[in-house]
Amino acid sequence: MSGEGRHILVVEDDGELRKLLVSLLRRSGFRVSGARDGIEMRRLLASAPVDLVVLDVMLPGRSGFELCRDLRAEGRIPIILLTALAEASDRVIGLELGADDFVVKPADPRELVARIRAVLRRVESPEGPHGGEGREVARFAKWSLDTRRRELLRPDGVVVELTSGEYDLLLAFVERPQRILTRDQLLDLARNRPYGGLDRSMDVQISRLRAKLGARPHEEGEPGLIKTVRGVGYMLSSPVEWTG
Repeated sequence: MSGEGRHILVVEDDGELRKLLVSLLRRSGFRVSGARDGIEMRRLLASAPVDLVVLDVMLPGRSGFELCRDLRAEGRIPIILLTALAEASDRVIGLELGADDFVVKPADPRELVARIRAVLRRVESPEGPHGGEGREVARFAKWSLDTRRRELLRPDGVVVELTSGEYDLLLAFVERPQRILTRDQLLDLARNRPYGGLDRSMDVQISRLRAKLGARPHEEGEPGLIKTVRGVGYMLSSPVEWTG
């Protein structure tokens, strides 16, 4: 599978590594631009559409974490963080800021390309898993998940922004409503990044998704939408109806 002309922006202050990554991704079929810091990143983002940002965490000036937070607040451009540290805390921070994936340096070239393509597939998929069956919209507790548009609508019709990881996680729940799913099952079903069995990363994703679905019960006296089954996993408490 080629990059099919997708435009990747690599933000890395190490000049040699930046050139290496740019060359690697170009050989894999991507259009690639390089930036050494947040200032150059902003200039390039303003000059041309970008499909995904590979963002180093340790940058001069504003850190990759700060830039990730800003990019996520402004829109849904996919972000893969590059970090020299494999610490669990760094991954949790990145998840909380809305990163779509992590790659630990020194990055294996095949792994980086595979992760970029996986994130782009999730973001750019023209239809959800039920599209070919005429089942495109999941309705639950007055919420709607449109799998063709990848949009979550609140009961009042307002669109709730989801990261690609949050969307995949919610889709795993709505496809298996009222069933207990373990963390390992969710990691597999949601096609999430391999966190090496790091339970807290999944807990962070669940917490963020719960916040967007409304931390309080959706109706007085009813349970929250995503229920914790202590010592086992999680469950979407509402039934789901699929429509075309």
